[in-house]
Amino acid sequence: MILSHFWGLIFHPEEEWSSIREHPPGIIRLYLGQVIWLAALPAICTYLGTTQNGWTLPGSDQVIKLTETSAAYMAFFAWLAILAGVAVMGAFIHWMAETFGSKVTLAQALAFSCYAAAPLFLAGLCGLYPSIWLTIVAGTIAASCSAWMLYSGLPTFMQIPKEQGFVYASSVLCIGLVVLVSIMITTVIFWGIGIGPEYIQSH
Repeated sequence: MILSHFWGLIFHPEEEWSSIREHPPGIIRLYLGQVIWLAALPAICTYLGTTQNGWTLPGSDQVIKLTETSAAYMAFFAWLAILAGVAVMGAFIHWMAETFGSKVTLAQALAFSCYAAAPLFLAGLCGLYPSIWLTIVAGTIAASCSAWMLYSGLPTFMQIPKEQGFVYASSVLCIGLVVLVSIMITTVIFWGIGIGPEYIQSH
């Protein structure tokens, strides 16, 4: 379902956002039918890429991989972090709606959060081939696309003026950055208690 909405959001965003607002999936259906699978995409692809393909450092011919156990732990926690991130963003969008004179349900807010993040989910496919440059390029494109969907879609979805939508979207973006930093700090904490990457080097 999300892919059909995704293409609609690219080619006729106003109509598609209005359709999502009018017919949002329920929270349970959204999570069980879409979010858990989309969140698993980057986690599984990165697991496969870091354990099967590996990567090389500049000036070295050594292939570096992660052990399957440590990669599985990291993929699992990344999956949980993405699920939590979507929930936090949806809850914030819902909480802020009344401030900007909009009335949406939590299910509608979570749906917006999920669909706006779709490019970031799809960028997770690049995890199959671990490369810092590929990650930077794909991440930049995906983040730009999500930001465009956020700024262009929020006024339509919330049925508010574009001027208010810009401020609203900027607030959502700031919270997204806070969530990202929180995930990074949590990752460092887990590494500190021993739940971190274990490397294998080979020629």
